[in-house]
Amino acid sequence: MSYDEVEIEDMKWDEQLQAYTYSCPCGDVFQITLEQLKAGEEIARCPSCSLYITVIYDQDDFLDAEPPSGAGQAQPSEVVVH
Repeated sequence: MSYDEVEIEDMKWDEQLQAYTYSCPCGDVFQITLEQLKAGEEIARCPSCSLYITVIYDQDDFLDAEPPSGAGQAQPSEVVVH
């Protein structure tokens, strides 16, 4: 049985982890990747304890999804020639 059910809208995108996260009572965060969501996975696990949550979302919304804007994308630096 999962610790809780959480709407994907209540989770935050963590650019460094490349995963949606939600605070865990142990002090770490539950994590679920975009690839897991695309595959229909609904369990976000905490890497520091045995707890997990059920993520409520519509898989169809994630089939063609890219990481949230700017995530994981390097911005080109501007070159000025004088």
